[in-house]
This record gives sequence, structure tokens and C-alpha cells, in this order.
Amino acid sequence: MTSTSTIILDKKKIAHTIKRIAYQIYETNVSEKEVIIAGIKENGYVLAKKLKNQLEAISPLKVNLCEVQIDKKKPTNPIRTSIAASEYKNKSVVLVDDVLHSGTTLIYGVRHFLDVPLKQFKTAVLVDRNHKKYPVKADFKGISLSTSISENVSVIFEKNNDRAVLE
Repeated sequence: MTSTSTIILDKKKIAHTIKRIAYQIYETNVSEKEVIIAGIKENGYVLAKKLKNQLEAISPLKVNLCEVQIDKKKPTNPIRTSIAASEYKNKSVVLVDDVLHSGTTLIYGVRHFLDVPLKQFKTAVLVDRNHKKYPVKADFKGISLSTSISENVSVIFEKNNDRAVLE
């Protein structure tokens, strides 16, 4: 059996989507001076950096980037962040991942941040697969995609060739 993949978002669409999500984040935080963009390690963090760059280009917000390290195979293991909890306490936080598959990674990420009082908490993903096993949703999403359980969505960030593929 040969595996085939279909590009669902190309470089141009991803760039446009990131810009749109950045505007949505800004609109939600227009009265804030600062926002924390917390990207889940690997692709979520890459997407968070791209959102940070867009936010800084379109708004006066101070944007702090945070890397969130979650063991995706054992999400109950301790979660680490690149900034101390005191730096995001009583601030507006956006937790970012590339694809919302089952919701496991996002729900454990949300749980981690709820240990600290926050002003506001939102989630952002590039692709929402609509196959959640937890009651988690993306507040900001690029696209929603109804896929079969056997299909996989991958986001590939490569210089001049960002893309999301359905496999």
C-alpha cells in the first residue's frame, strides 16, 4: 500500500493564517500591555515564534515567548516552561500548538497554567482535527478539518517551504 499525502496548507496560506490569528490575539488583548505566547515544544513553539513576530509587527503589545515542554507520550509527567510562573502570573497567556489531534497535549498544557492565577487564557492551533477525546477547544484556529481517525495531519516548518499535509 502506497502512502499519499495532500497539502492542506501551503506556505502562503500558513503565512496568511498566522497573520489572521495574530490579529485575533491582538483584538482579544487590545487593552493589555503584554501577552505571553506559550508554544508547546517543537512545532507549537515554532508557530508561537511566528505569531510573536506577527503580533509585534501589527500591535504595540509587548510579547513574551515561552517554550512549554510536555512529554507527549506521558503528558502526566511534570511540565516545564522556559519562563518562571511569576513571569506569567496575572497576565494574558495564549497556549499554542500546531495541530489539535486528540486534545491530550493541549489539555495537560492548559492544566499546567491553571496552577497560577491568570488574567486571561486562550489556546491557538494551526489545524484542528475535530477528533478530541478531551473537552478542549482552540480559541484561535487556522482551519478545522474533519478527518478519519486513521488519517494524520503534520505541519512541516522548513525554510521557504512551510506546509501542512494530510497523510
